[in-house]
Amino acid sequence: MADQKLADRLDRAAIVAEARSWIDTPYRHQASLKGAGADCLGLIRGVYRAFYGSEKEPIAPYSPNWAEETGQETLRDAARRHLVEIDAAPFRDGAPLQEGDVILIRVKDRGPAKHAAIVSGADSIIHAYDRHAVAENVLPAAWRRRIAYAFQFPGVTD
Repeated sequence: MADQKLADRLDRAAIVAEARSWIDTPYRHQASLKGAGADCLGLIRGVYRAFYGSEKEPIAPYSPNWAEETGQETLRDAARRHLVEIDAAPFRDGAPLQEGDVILIRVKDRGPAKHAAIVSGADSIIHAYDRHAVAENVLPAAWRRRIAYAFQFPGVTD
């Protein structure tokens, strides 16, 4: 897949398959290397690279509590530059999630979106989080209510 540059048409199942290939990659803050280490953003970056080649902008170093330090929607802003935004409200209200979509979740009710995951089924996600390797989990109801933003990879076909 890595040689498929600028995917004009991208199958949802292919996105999920690529994300699943990252499962058991150890959690490493700021990392994005399959099998070696990734955080939640690193997983999204790695899947993006698999279909589009190199990343379009460098990632500045960030602390584990970057969102609390700035209060800005930095993750959302970056996603808007590279992904296609879709309405997140139906997902918060219980509508089935779409395979291959990227969701951004608020860790605190009123805080900025700080966690990213790839949807792998109607109620499941693939993500990495502190002290846990990349994993596929059921999306807890509490997290579903905190979905702040949702995106598709460019060129996704339904």
